[in-house]
Amino acid sequence: MSFSVEVKNELARVIGETDCCQVAELASLMRMGGAMLIGGGNSVGMNFTTENAAVARKVLSLIKRGFNLKTEVMVSRGRRLKKSNSYVLKVVPAPTVTDLLVTLGIMQGENFNASQDGGLLKKTCCRRAYLRGAFLGGGSVNKPAGDYHLELVTGNNDFAKALVRIMKSFGLPARMTDRKNDYIVYLKEGNAITSFLNIIGAHQALMDFENVRVVKDMRNQVNRLVNCETANLQKTVNAAVRQVEKIKHIAQSIGLDKLPHGLRKAAEVRLAYPEATLNELVEALEEGVSKSGMNHRLRKLEQLADNLAAGNEQDQKL
Repeated sequence: MSFSVEVKNELARVIGETDCCQVAELASLMRMGGAMLIGGGNSVGMNFTTENAAVARKVLSLIKRGFNLKTEVMVSRGRRLKKSNSYVLKVVPAPTVTDLLVTLGIMQGENFNASQDGGLLKKTCCRRAYLRGAFLGGGSVNKPAGDYHLELVTGNNDFAKALVRIMKSFGLPARMTDRKNDYIVYLKEGNAITSFLNIIGAHQALMDFENVRVVKDMRNQVNRLVNCETANLQKTVNAAVRQVEKIKHIAQSIGLDKLPHGLRKAAEVRLAYPEATLNELVEALEEGVSKSGMNHRLRKLEQLADNLAAGNEQDQKL
């Protein structure tokens, strides 16, 4: 079972606080997965399609709560291997269906309303229910162990823009893009996704998401620290090997006894401790030299070795 299915199964058990919340959720569900039907005598009906049985049951329950309408449920089995079943909930065309569509804001009088559901969204609880319906009807969210991504998919551009506005009213950084004939409203940040799950009432999913997210973030932090330590260690080793080679070249060219006291002592302690860090060299030198002072001496030795290699021994200023 995917994480998206787990979230939807949980949300299918969440009942809106009031009748207006239930209407807002059903309206959003229908805009996501519903389609108009035209019957005889200019009567209208609706189809709602989903691959989640729990969502189909919730839509049926919401319709039955407030409206005495004839409904039918059909299940079609996918023909391809492991193809999910498709559940089609049909509100049979009848004159009374118009009352349902008007209540849901899908119709205003005799006109079809594409996406303007402002009248249903005056209360915060209704906006939460509206987003819950949008996720149930066309949402998905990645497992927290992978990349953070939550999206709502709709074929209605105006409806997608309305979802973005509602999500931003809750402080969510929602964005919108298009994919073929669909419009995608999405979130890409872990904090934003947990906030969204909290807003729509998926509290168990939120806890599961956060638990995995904490482990994931801790693992990433440990990996960063290990990588940083490994890089620093490699840098230290490379510098030490390079310095030892330079100092040996000086010894072979002019001898370490020709060096000033400070440079000679630094060269001797590096040769004595070829794998030591700067801090360890400072402690071994026992002359009260700072870490930066030791680093300066080693750099001077490297510069001297490079000049000697270039044949400029007579011009060195020790």
